[in-house]
Amino acid sequence: MFAELTQWADIMVRRRWTVIVVLVAGLLALGGYGIGLGEHVSSSGWDDPSSESVRATQLRDRTFGRDHSGDVILLFHAPEGTTIDDPAFAGTVVAQLNSLPQRFPNEIDRINGAYWPTDTGLALPDIFGSADRAHAFASVAVSGTDATTQMRNFRAVASAFEFPGIDVEVAGGQPVAGALNDTMAHDQRRVELFAIPAVAVLLFFLFGGVVAAALPLIIGGLTMLGAWGLLRLLTTVVEVNSFVSPVVSMIGLGLAIDYGLFVLSRFREELAAGREVDDAVRRAMSTAGRTVLFSATIVAVAAAAILVFPQGFLRSFAYGAIITVSLAALTSITLLPALLSVIGRRVDRFGVDWFRKTAPPDQVAGNLWGRVADGVMKRPLAVALPVCIGLLLLILPMQNLAFGSISERFLPPEHPQRLAQQHFDELFPLRQIDPIDLVVVTFDTKSGDAVLAAANHAPGLATPFPALMQSPFQPQVLTSQTVLASSGDAEATIGYLRSMPLPSGTTLLVGGQPAVDMDSLDALVDRLPLMIALVFLATTALLALTFGSLVLPLKAAALNLLGLGATLGILTWIFIDGHGADLLGFTPQPIMALILVVIVSVIYGLSTDYEVFLLSRIVEARAEGATTTEAVRAGIAQTGRIITAAALILLVVTGAFALSDLLMMQYIAFGMVAALLIDATILRVLLVPATMRLLGDACWWAPAWMTRSSRPAPPAVAPSEDSAPVSAEPR
Repeated sequence: MFAELTQWADIMVRRRWTVIVVLVAGLLALGGYGIGLGEHVSSSGWDDPSSESVRATQLRDRTFGRDHSGDVILLFHAPEGTTIDDPAFAGTVVAQLNSLPQRFPNEIDRINGAYWPTDTGLALPDIFGSADRAHAFASVAVSGTDATTQMRNFRAVASAFEFPGIDVEVAGGQPVAGALNDTMAHDQRRVELFAIPAVAVLLFFLFGGVVAAALPLIIGGLTMLGAWGLLRLLTTVVEVNSFVSPVVSMIGLGLAIDYGLFVLSRFREELAAGREVDDAVRRAMSTAGRTVLFSATIVAVAAAAILVFPQGFLRSFAYGAIITVSLAALTSITLLPALLSVIGRRVDRFGVDWFRKTAPPDQVAGNLWGRVADGVMKRPLAVALPVCIGLLLLILPMQNLAFGSISERFLPPEHPQRLAQQHFDELFPLRQIDPIDLVVVTFDTKSGDAVLAAANHAPGLATPFPALMQSPFQPQVLTSQTVLASSGDAEATIGYLRSMPLPSGTTLLVGGQPAVDMDSLDALVDRLPLMIALVFLATTALLALTFGSLVLPLKAAALNLLGLGATLGILTWIFIDGHGADLLGFTPQPIMALILVVIVSVIYGLSTDYEVFLLSRIVEARAEGATTTEAVRAGIAQTGRIITAAALILLVVTGAFALSDLLMMQYIAFGMVAALLIDATILRVLLVPATMRLLGDACWWAPAWMTRSSRPAPPAVAPSEDSAPVSAEPR
């Protein structure tokens, strides 16, 4: 691969202007195309499409029509001292309700029902009004046969549900989903306004120059523009969940800047060593470029393993992550070397010399990072034991780990849509928008009655199932629904219903949102071991073939799992146990299982990313004749500052999402922050040198065939006689 990347660098250098023009124009064009991404993403994909609950929903929708009862719930409060029967109040509300389908015939299908008679809905006072006649609600159907279309229609009419002079709260599935999506869009704007300028300042202090600091930002910015365009193109083939865009933006921007940072740092090192510009580009490609390619492969493999899950959200995240990471690597080994060959030694222009001081090559191992590594390797056991015990203590809170699903509780406690849904559920507990559904298929009505009678003995029901309704289109399909008691155990209720003995020739499907959530979680739990095994085997094999050692990949996997466990323990301690809930403005609750899968995949991939960068320098020093101890010291000394800077950049980008009002974004942000802090400090600086010192030369053991197939580090390119060293940042 070294020779191939050197030849690749030759092409980038010789065709530099062509590469720059073609790539910049192409990425800008993709960015222009991707501006409309938000209009093409989906609101669905949270469920297991092959589960019983989803099949029940599909059958129910086909035979009875899509259930629009929970689309929009308008909760009305009578003025103090009056009731919902007051003629002036009732007249105003009814007039406004009747106007909705008239004003928006394409977006609002009808008023399903209300306390008062309306032109298009049923009037059911006992159902739609509270016992004290102080509160009432109306159910509004939003047009659309799928979640994405309904969301677009709801957004078009969202402001129409504010009735002047009437105390009304807007609850229901569409308003809550819209609030979640709006919060995610706000988070993405926060990254653009806060994180990118902060990263620019960090890069300036790291490189000590405006030009050098701008290059990784250019690579990151163009990568994200291109990724948005490719994601929009992906929406023409598969559904892409709206949540994917901000998450992929966060990870993609950080990785693209990191990859640019790795290549640029190595280029400046080679210039400082006295090489000509073209030679420095080739050397940077054959070393840092190789590391970038391998790192991107690792992260992409970790993301690809998510494809074992059936949920559309996870699959679209995997596609998006693979696209973004691949594009980040591509720009780093094409556009960046072409730019470097044009800029050359001017890379340090417009800077501060003090920040660009370079330690001579023979003194690099004696810098701060080298001294720390040396101190650790003098007492490896004394360092490794307490550090491992500390990480194991951080893992302990995982015993309280619990899984949940997305709901209005992901919004801040004072968010209007969350409060509206909470007030509705309190005032009308038997009218919740997430009921349990029974779908019975039988040609014998007596069999249906027997199923219903048995179902009403299920534990945890707030009220018995009402009489079965028969489909006018398919008479053999019958359905009924009810809600769970607030203290009910959904798993016990659904388990009972699905285990009931059925009359001969009768089929029962149990659906509804509680069943959908349980089935989705079961699919995750069933396939999670397969995902972990695939990630472990793939990354171990790649590391082993690249570095010619079987021990190093196993050591890396063990440390990564230790760091991952500590991160999940921290997340459990914060978000489930509730430490810091008041400060961060969230309600302690189970972690959404789908988001946890994303966190595990991303964190494992990023941990291996930094491990690759560090090991590549250790292996390089080892190939040049250093002992294991010397190679470890040299590798940590050469990469300590860059890995810390790369982690700090990702911390800034992901940290912007820690300020999110949306709980799922806080999950990811705090998970990334915790993982990066543990990875860049405890694992890389303390445990890597300690474990490698304890293992000694056993670190390099591998089967003979693997040793023969691995390649040593590339030979150094001799510096030109007339090339003078220039300043760069310390290695």
